[in-house]
Amino acid sequence: MSRAEDLWERLVRAALRRERIGTDALGRPVSGIAGNVPSSLANNRDIDAILRAADEIQDEDPNVSRILCEHAYSLAQNLDPNSEGRGVLQFKTGLMSVIKQKLAKREGGVIDRSQDIARLQEFYKLYREKNNVDKLREEEMKLRESSVVSGNLGELERKTVTRKKVFATLKILGSVLEQLAKEIPEELRSVIEADAALTEDLIAYNIIPFDGQTTTNAIVALPEVQAAVSALKYFHGLPNLPEDFPVPATRSADMLDFLQFVFGFQKDNVYNQREHIVHLLANEQSQLGIPDEIEPKLDEAAVQKVFLKSLENYINWCSYLCIQPVWSNLEAVGKEKMLLFVSLYFLIWGEASNIRFLPECLCYIFHNMVREMDEILRRPVAQPANSCNSVNGVSFLDQVITPLYVVVAAEAVNNNNGQAPHSAWRNYDDFNEYFWSLHCFELSWPWRQSSPFFQKPPPRTKYLLKTAGSKRCGKTSFVEHRTFLHLYHSFHRLWIFLVMMFQGLAIIAFNEQHFGEKMYREILSLGPTFVVMKFFESTFLYCAICYCVKN
Repeated sequence: MSRAEDLWERLVRAALRRERIGTDALGRPVSGIAGNVPSSLANNRDIDAILRAADEIQDEDPNVSRILCEHAYSLAQNLDPNSEGRGVLQFKTGLMSVIKQKLAKREGGVIDRSQDIARLQEFYKLYREKNNVDKLREEEMKLRESSVVSGNLGELERKTVTRKKVFATLKILGSVLEQLAKEIPEELRSVIEADAALTEDLIAYNIIPFDGQTTTNAIVALPEVQAAVSALKYFHGLPNLPEDFPVPATRSADMLDFLQFVFGFQKDNVYNQREHIVHLLANEQSQLGIPDEIEPKLDEAAVQKVFLKSLENYINWCSYLCIQPVWSNLEAVGKEKMLLFVSLYFLIWGEASNIRFLPECLCYIFHNMVREMDEILRRPVAQPANSCNSVNGVSFLDQVITPLYVVVAAEAVNNNNGQAPHSAWRNYDDFNEYFWSLHCFELSWPWRQSSPFFQKPPPRTKYLLKTAGSKRCGKTSFVEHRTFLHLYHSFHRLWIFLVMMFQGLAIIAFNEQHFGEKMYREILSLGPTFVVMKFFESTFLYCAICYCVKN
């Protein structure tokens, strides 16, 4: 190879390396094919991870890198055979170009793809040996536990990053190997499973890693956290989940898994609210000052405090409407049932989107979903809730929140960017005030979407919102009509003061400041002036109310 070709090869390798890192020569972010997997591919996370692993091992074994790229291409092809998704055709073309470049660099002609699985298995073993996987984690733990950690944080960070990178690559190699190979030697399979068990901190989490066992996270070792996690576990009164319901092998099923299956809550929402509830319970438990036990248990006082704080608005809503809450007697509600109610309420809130601005609407949803859940609890096996079930599957977001969001969004469009009259559209307060009366139960459960409450307004209407002769539900309480007379109505006390002050000062001025009997009689005329102005104010208010009721 000539010197020019050697320099060109080095330049290309440097550019590819910077592209993998994500920055160019000036430190600005750039993106390669591994970072441009189209969002329309449902399994884009796996494809992206495979391509990143292929870039990582390109210098070590280009042939294995080619195998990973071809597997990523086959995944993309299976997910979208006709390249109908946005950016899928460009992605496939670019990926195929990369594969052809890898093939062109090979010497020796045709590739025997029948040996790909054997190459992948052999590379897995060599990669483990080269990176000394068996000692990699032990060295990191020793360094973390040693007394010199505080003075050697750079070395600790370097080893942690190295370990995560190695185990992430091994995880991808093992996953691809399991998908391609019909049979894997038992010895290699046990090694792959052992390596996969050490990748728990590669799973994304916020503060508490629920879906992976960890030895480096100190929070999970706190007794109050352990007690809170244990309290959320599946209890005897819950129906059995179907066998095909996915639960991570690193933890057992809990009541949030039950709610996810029944009502179709989103996976990430369930994960976030599980952590949220654990933090709330752990905080209350820690404030009680209970001595540590061998098996930490959550105190009922902590559960009751979280329950009352979380459902305070629902309790007040039931009291305002003079209806019975979903429990007949609060003292008879057990700890597990309280946690189930709290979990359901937070899952509703977490997925409510803009409907969170309608707190009493959330109370209505919670009230009906608990009643629906009580019927499911009587069955031996959990069943999807009718209110969230459809031909497309079980989804709380699609069946409960979306109908509300659509009508709220349609009304928001009607406000003409804030310039439309207050009476021309329903805002958040109008929607929420609808649930301040027993009329809200006319919406039934599941939603009766033929109700006037769900009727959308004509787009960009310039007319006032009239309920008479219309199927739509109008304003629920006070309707403000903007007129110039509001300038008087809003400051009527000031106008009365100014008029009476002007009259009094004029009387004093025209009497040339002679305080006699005549001036006192004229000053008494301020009384009739006040009565006339108050009568005018009352008449204006009466006319305004009649106009609002009429419209």
